[in-house]
Parts: sequence; C-alpha cells; structure tokens
Amino acid sequence: MSDIIQELNSEVQKGQTERVKELVQKGLDQGLLPMEILEKGLRPAMEEIGRKFESLEIFLPEMMSAADAMTAGVDILQPHLASSGQDARKGLIVLGTVEGDVHEIGKNIVSIMLQGAGYRVEDVGYDVPVLTFVDKVKALNPDILGMSALMTSTMVHMPRVITALQERDLRKGVKVIVGGAPVLPEWAEEIGADGYGENAAEAIREVKELVK
Repeated sequence: MSDIIQELNSEVQKGQTERVKELVQKGLDQGLLPMEILEKGLRPAMEEIGRKFESLEIFLPEMMSAADAMTAGVDILQPHLASSGQDARKGLIVLGTVEGDVHEIGKNIVSIMLQGAGYRVEDVGYDVPVLTFVDKVKALNPDILGMSALMTSTMVHMPRVITALQERDLRKGVKVIVGGAPVLPEWAEEIGADGYGENAAEAIREVKELVK
C-alpha cells in the first residue's frame, strides 16, 4: 500500500478535511487510480470509524467529522469516477440508508458511480423509515431499491422493508440490493434480497446484472 493511501486512511479517521483533499489530489497527480484511492484509502477508513462508533470507542461528533473528511475526498474523485454518458439513462435506482443509521458515505459513492454509469438515482438520504422506502417504490416504480447499513443494530430494518413491500404487492416489481460494512452475502440471501454489494464497484456490477 502506498504512503499516500496509508496517510489518507489515517487522516480520514482523524477528520482532517483539508489534508484529505490534499492527499486525494496528490494521489491523482501521481497516477493512482480513482477507484484505488476510494477502495483502499477512503472506504476502509470509514469502515473502521463505523466499527469504533458501534463499539463506543468514538461518538457521533468524531464519526461525522470523519464522514465530512471522506465526503470532501469523494467530491474531488467524483469527476474521475463519473463517465460522460450520464444522459443515456439505463434505469432508475432508489438509494437510502436504513432507519437509525446516519452513515451515508458508502451510499453516496454508489450514487456517484451509478450516475456516472448512466443510471438515474433517487437518493432518499439516511435514517430512512421503512415506510418511506415503500412509498418511494410505490411512487417511482424504480428498477432497483438499494439499502445500506453501517451498524448491525440497524440491519434489522432491511428485511422489514422487504416484508412491507411484499405486503403491499410491490416486491415483484423491484429488485432489492443491500450493502454496508456489517452486511454479508449470506444475510442478503436470508432476507430475500436480490443482490449484495461488498463495495461500491461490486454494487455497480450487481445493479448492471439485475437491470438487464
């Protein structure tokens, strides 16, 4: 792992926004691939922050500070991650972080990459109640519903959304993909999701397969 990636990981966790921006730009200038910066530097840092938050090693201010630092880094990467073909709409994806969870960095990365790949994205934000997901699916009739969770304590809302969709006869019309640090493929299969993304790149591949 390069020194830039290692330092980036550290500075994100410290919430050093300006330093993160400098390091991301430095990495790009030195020829690091945008996805490498994202997947090896930024994402693992936020996963570690999520672990520390859940185990009460840090609290919400530290978590949000780190999230702000990562967002600043992603903003610099965005033009490099997004393609020029955003007008060739391939489908509609609704994305959101489940109820009780304030984490949305991973979701935001997926949103950026999906838009870059030509999909239309309706981002409903974070701490999204079960019925809000249901209402969005009913109103928008999306091809994909994507849900993320950072903490094991909030994962329980994913199957609740799927059940609510089934009860309202909306499940057959939408594919459901789930992801986030604590989410495993076995869990996704157990709750009846159609797809699982371990990281942003894998999530994009899953969406492409599901929308075919």
